[in-house]
Amino acid sequence: MVSFSNADILIIIGFFALVILIGFIPKGKSEAVDFLLSGRNVGLFLFVLTNVATWYGGILGVGEFTYRYGLLSWFTQGFPYYIFAILFGLFFAEKIRKTSLFTIPEKIGEVYGRKTGLLSALVVFVLVLPAPYLLMLTSLFKLIFGLNFYVALSVSLLVSVIYLFKGGFRSNLLTDAFEFFFMFGGFLVMIYVLFANFGTLNFLTEHLPPRHLELTGGASPAFIAVWFLIALWTFTDPGFHQRCYAARDGKTAKYGIIISVIFWLVFDFLTTTTGLYSRAILPNLSDPVNAFPLLAEKVLGSGAKGIFYAALFATILSTLNTHVFLSGTTLGKDFFYELFPRKSDAKISLYTKYGFLIASAISVIFVLYVRSIINMWYLVGSIFIPGMIFLIIGAYYSRYRVEEQTAFWELLLGSFSAFGWFWVRDVLPAHSLLKEIEPMIAGLFVAGGIHFYGMLQSRKTKG
Repeated sequence: MVSFSNADILIIIGFFALVILIGFIPKGKSEAVDFLLSGRNVGLFLFVLTNVATWYGGILGVGEFTYRYGLLSWFTQGFPYYIFAILFGLFFAEKIRKTSLFTIPEKIGEVYGRKTGLLSALVVFVLVLPAPYLLMLTSLFKLIFGLNFYVALSVSLLVSVIYLFKGGFRSNLLTDAFEFFFMFGGFLVMIYVLFANFGTLNFLTEHLPPRHLELTGGASPAFIAVWFLIALWTFTDPGFHQRCYAARDGKTAKYGIIISVIFWLVFDFLTTTTGLYSRAILPNLSDPVNAFPLLAEKVLGSGAKGIFYAALFATILSTLNTHVFLSGTTLGKDFFYELFPRKSDAKISLYTKYGFLIASAISVIFVLYVRSIINMWYLVGSIFIPGMIFLIIGAYYSRYRVEEQTAFWELLLGSFSAFGWFWVRDVLPAHSLLKEIEPMIAGLFVAGGIHFYGMLQSRKTKG
């Protein structure tokens, strides 16, 4: 638990009160297009705010990575994502909006058949499960306020879910937009205080390990290549697809993604710089995951500390509530409604609300039994991303498409091969070069091989 002034407490309580109030502003509408996509009328301004805000849920992980490895954090966790996000904006955003669909699994099902669509719904559900962010918010409540773990978990669920039942995606949008300003405001306050009290580059040069200011941090090309491949997640990110479906038009989706990259670049500068100062000022932290909160405790005064802690809460909460919404939508629209269709699309909204509850309950179970955020990300991303990437590319570019049966096995075996490689790698000799192959690479190799073979067969059939 950290120390607070009355001003800090008022700022943090006021922040959460406003989040909940803003979340309850939109009128609840039962039609699917309104509840799930805000009527497909999201303008550029709101698109950018929410798109930027939801990209940084792992803010404590950013602090830990930068504390440990310096600028390598930005080079692996920022730079490749800019590249793939720009490519997504240029080559996918307008195509996604033109489909006027709701979700990735819906598109997969339309192109590759119902069976593959249902399987992709399960994959996407696991990918967007909010468990890592729920654990992170719970941990932050516990650290800052000294709450019992179960109390902190309950509060985290309440502030991230309650308003979604009423306002749907519109509530998600408005709360994320509000949190955007707190995110930037809190880190700008921190940077101002650090520059004013400790100086700029000279201070960092004198107090950091030399490797921390090298772009690659001394890491091997193979290590960096793996992180660049992981950034391919951008193409399968359900949040990107959701906001493109909800955009007012294709141009809004395209330029919304590209403009977001500019804001990510600015925010990455703020967070990476803060992480470097945390290592320079607090060189002996036993648990670097708390680098940002403990730096605030060390250098910020009354009021400024409250703003910064609110910024940390905002950064996590904006991603947590979005993942609750995405996972609920996936269960409601892509799974329950597909299995139990009804004539009224108002049932989609009802099923989505059931999805919120189920996704929250499953996330609580994950949080109780898997207390490592990094392990959750690593396991889920490595297993479930490989089977999706090539299918999504083929879904929007027919020349790279495969037949329905091939798509099903690609999705299934891409995930199973990545999962199996976890076990195979453990029994390999310690000196084996194969031990260095990441499970995600194994999954991509299998999925890519199946997809390439499927493309050849499809062309033979047509030609």
